[in-house]
Amino acid sequence: MGLSEDLERVALQEHELRLPRLDARVAWDLGVRLRTLAEERGLAVVIDVRRFGQPLFYAALEETTPDNVEWVRRKSNVVARFHRSSYAVGLKLKAKNETLTEQQGLPLADYATHGGSFPLAVEGAGLVGSVTVSGLPQRADHELVVEALCGLLGRDYAELRLEAE
Repeated sequence: MGLSEDLERVALQEHELRLPRLDARVAWDLGVRLRTLAEERGLAVVIDVRRFGQPLFYAALEETTPDNVEWVRRKSNVVARFHRSSYAVGLKLKAKNETLTEQQGLPLADYATHGGSFPLAVEGAGLVGSVTVSGLPQRADHELVVEALCGLLGRDYAELRLEAE
């Protein structure tokens, strides 16, 4: 699958995976769902669910490092700034053969355009937060989040997942 196909699919994911609301209970349910998927698969990830400016769920599984914490922060900054998934922003930059620093003048110390942070949009309210995973290759981080959101929303993950590379 190429960049343009992935960009189209990620845009569809972002459009379709909207929450009815984002409160502490929804954040907890999403975070626990992600943690359960990670534990069942033996994945070492950090998980962060937040309304912008307010952490609602956080977990660091065994074998993660402080570096994963920094990746979460940097990827979620991309979602907050651009209102797109960090993976979509990274794919768009890759297609143009540009970096975020070249295009926007943003420091890599604070922004990471690698997959794993996904916008949390609420029906009727718009973008209000993000869910972020760090610890896997970027495409796998992104897809773990999409899978968990599909489960939370009762959507068929097979219909929204990215095609195999």
